Amino acid sequence: MVDADQTFVIVGGGLAGAKAAETLRAEGFTGRVILICDERDHPYERPPLSKGYLLGKEERDSVFVHEPAWYAQNDVELHLGQTVDAIDRTAKTVRFGDDGTLVHYDKLLLATGAEPRRLDIPGTDLAGVHHLRRLAHAERLKGVLAALGRDNGHIVIAGAGWIGLEVAAAAREYGAEVTVVEHGPTPLHAVLGPELGQLFAELHREHGVRFHFGARLTEIVGQDGMVLAARTDDGEEHLAHDVLAAIGAAPRTGLAEAAGLKIADRAHGGGVAVDEGLRTSDPDIYAAGDVAAFPHPLFDTRLRVEHWANALNGGPAAARSMLDRGTVYDRVPYFFSDQYDVGLEYSGWAPPGTYDEVVIRGDAGKRQFIAFWMKDGRVLAGMNVNVWDVTEPVQRLIRSRARVDTEALANPHVPLESLVP
Repeated sequence: MVDADQTFVIVGGGLAGAKAAETLRAEGFTGRVILICDERDHPYERPPLSKGYLLGKEERDSVFVHEPAWYAQNDVELHLGQTVDAIDRTAKTVRFGDDGTLVHYDKLLLATGAEPRRLDIPGTDLAGVHHLRRLAHAERLKGVLAALGRDNGHIVIAGAGWIGLEVAAAAREYGAEVTVVEHGPTPLHAVLGPELGQLFAELHREHGVRFHFGARLTEIVGQDGMVLAARTDDGEEHLAHDVLAAIGAAPRTGLAEAAGLKIADRAHGGGVAVDEGLRTSDPDIYAAGDVAAFPHPLFDTRLRVEHWANALNGGPAAARSMLDRGTVYDRVPYFFSDQYDVGLEYSGWAPPGTYDEVVIRGDAGKRQFIAFWMKDGRVLAGMNVNVWDVTEPVQRLIRSRARVDTEALANPHVPLESLVP
């Protein structure tokens, strides 16, 4: 039975919000749990949108965090298709819906996620311009890629990050022609640096993807509302029937900003600034998932992590913190990707400028290896490519902060576990 003396409100119906609601009940919270989501679909996971579901290998129902009946069965009041437009921190209320419904909260969790960055160029209003963030986007893009494949059509993808590359791989599997325009010198440059970025350029070229590096889109040309081509700032023009904007995501901080909560600076990814327990500058308001910028003791900086594992683990951590369980959120950042016959897992944080060496363990040419980003002999990050069941020792090496013999680290015959102090 629900005890109405306390009400916890969760704004955001993604993985972080849904797992927070689940954790509140699992931890024995008996008060009201209200989950408000601006999408009409039940809370779902996003990785399949650019992977299995987009490729037609996973059913639509497989993306949902819980069965629809779970929410009622666990006394979670679910409001779908409802937007929260204001937080009153003094009255401790949120206002949502077309009728301006007010609901009181004792604790509030912001799990509002991120939204795709938009191309600020002429032609983005054409019918063939796409983004990929929501289930509806994936449903539309899935049909587009299938049609392009049947008709030998072309898609231009702006951005060679994870979403851009995963969609490029999916498009090629459907048979579409693909051109990727990327302002950096290699794919994934901001995450992996040039050493490993080049490997992904070679992988995609082998599968027929064309890259145009060092350029940005300046215009999408169309006729009768349809896309015909995409132009870049170096004067090139690429034939296109469709264009995907995959230039990153921005944290949805508008609600928090309007409420006067502290926002992290752009150097730390923006986002709602939280402490180690995912509390915002207001002690009764918390943030988790893509929107939260949290201090990470391992890397001595504030991070905003947009990947699945952060939502999976951050939502429950925020819920426990709301229950005053003394939570400290310090998970090693983790993500995974699948492109063609390459699967990978990445743990840690090592953007260009933070490391001084990359150590390869295995055969990078055969795309079966582990890469380690090092600083002063310590492991900052590790990525296993077509090598499995090593995430735990890789993360333990990162957490240990210990100096590692790089020759032993590069030797596949030396067990990783033996290098962990």
